[in-house]
Amino acid sequence: MKDFLKYTLATIVGILVLSVVITVIGIGSLAGVVASSEKETRLYENSVFHLKLQGVVHERSTDNPILSVLSPDEQAELGLDDVVTSLEKAAENDKIKGLFLEAKGLSASPATVLAIREAVAKFKESGKFVYAYGDIYTQGDYLISSVADKVILNPQGSLDWHGLTSETMFYKDAMEQLGVKMQIFKVGTYKSAVEPFIETKMSDANREQVTAFLTSIWNNMVTAVSASRHIDAQNLNAYADEYLALSTAEEVVAKGMADTLLYMDGTKALLQQALGLGEKASVPLVTLDEVKNIRRKQPLDKSGNVIAVYYAEGSIVQQPSPTNFTGEPEIASNKVIIDLRKLRDDESVKAVVLRVNSGGGSAYASEQIWNEVVRLKEKKPVIVSMGDMAASGGYYISCAADAIVAEPTTLTGSIGIFGMFPCAEELVQKKVKLHFDGVKTNALSDMGSPFRAMNAAESAKMQKMIEQGYQTFITRCADGRGKTTAQIDAIGQGRVWTGEAALGLGLVDVLGGLKDAEKIAAERAGISSYSLVAYPEMEPPFKSLLNKTKESYFSTRFDKALGDFAEPLHYFENLSTMDRIQARMPFFFRVEM
Repeated sequence: MKDFLKYTLATIVGILVLSVVITVIGIGSLAGVVASSEKETRLYENSVFHLKLQGVVHERSTDNPILSVLSPDEQAELGLDDVVTSLEKAAENDKIKGLFLEAKGLSASPATVLAIREAVAKFKESGKFVYAYGDIYTQGDYLISSVADKVILNPQGSLDWHGLTSETMFYKDAMEQLGVKMQIFKVGTYKSAVEPFIETKMSDANREQVTAFLTSIWNNMVTAVSASRHIDAQNLNAYADEYLALSTAEEVVAKGMADTLLYMDGTKALLQQALGLGEKASVPLVTLDEVKNIRRKQPLDKSGNVIAVYYAEGSIVQQPSPTNFTGEPEIASNKVIIDLRKLRDDESVKAVVLRVNSGGGSAYASEQIWNEVVRLKEKKPVIVSMGDMAASGGYYISCAADAIVAEPTTLTGSIGIFGMFPCAEELVQKKVKLHFDGVKTNALSDMGSPFRAMNAAESAKMQKMIEQGYQTFITRCADGRGKTTAQIDAIGQGRVWTGEAALGLGLVDVLGGLKDAEKIAAERAGISSYSLVAYPEMEPPFKSLLNKTKESYFSTRFDKALGDFAEPLHYFENLSTMDRIQARMPFFFRVEM
């Protein structure tokens, strides 16, 4: 018995010691991953920046090293800020001689794609070569790659060019089958976010606005490719009508969309020639992560002046969603308010650029952020830079700025609000056969119950509240843009505009990107020397590593398996915590590139 206890105790101790050793080794390995990601890159002569057009692009990337260890094949997440800054670094570094773009299926909205294309074009102005290679070019990949000196296509590859489409999924009939009805209250002829719940197809007004902004975005894409490839716009539209991806690689070259057909080994030989290297010499390729860690030659600014670039990306909520395991960015008003107050009180911050990329969200949270922007503007210039979209609530938080800069293909406007209240009366009473009874102290004590429909008096009160909210919204826009409420109402009504159209309507002031907004901020602040500092501060790698790791991993797998059906499920999952009054673009809207 003593021997049994002795050996058992020894085994337990051994397991504990082994667990500690494994944990230490694991932490050490992960620490090594993090440390290597922060190590300054040392370049070889004749280096080439190898930029893979792959992964999902956000305004800023969030490092989560453990996910790359758990799932190295998972789709990467790129930060637009990292891509643009790295291209600037590569252009000014003498050891980097060129740029090699590899088309791998970038997932990004049109405004982001055009912003990357613009950054590649500026790199090309440095006089260094730009080559692009792809087995399969998506339209987004090609829009960026068309700037290159040589567009190379795999002899068995394809180049997609077919135009744009926008589709909406409608749930009305499916919900009726379940016995659930959505009670809708809205203001805005074009406010189409509610349509999936009450219609089975697009309204005429929604079809009109989507046709207008989709055509505008496509025309910008065609114009860009036409300028870089010297192909007439009429021909580019003809190729799109043919669905170019179904053409042979030889036909793609014959049409002038690509320059030559080569496999990857032939492409590398082309890089060797461009660098003046022999056949056996290796080409030092440096990745985006490596270029990110190159130290810039620019001297440090000693003026003490700071222009803060504050990133506001994602749905607008009052506080972070408890079920947001995927790590999708959110604009939580309770945090943004605190951050903007700190920037207002920081004497070294001379101006703020508010980078907005949002389709909106909670009307209440948008109002709170708007108020804080107004207070911030009282002390220093506030310039808004719009990304892929700054619509509805995204426009609400932007309208008070001193100046608004938008990309030509930014989706903005959508000035309107709505409320949605689900009613499962038929489901619970007729299908599940549940019955409710109770008492109440006042006439409307049970208003908003999901188990009964609102009566006429309750509906009238709710509609009145929505209309008051809309009046507040257009008043905020009118005050910020120097217009009357009638003028804003005429271009409001929930209608979505591109940045290009919004400029003519007076909703934005300048067409351009983040760099243009930073220059305007410096001019408004009256400073010529300054440092750019990004806010809010990013989470340290180890904190993001420990937060939401397991949930993020499995939720990502879940979303990948369900595809387009995952997004509506996430919406219904968050319905209980979501503000009922919303100022946002359609929930399940996307422009397919």
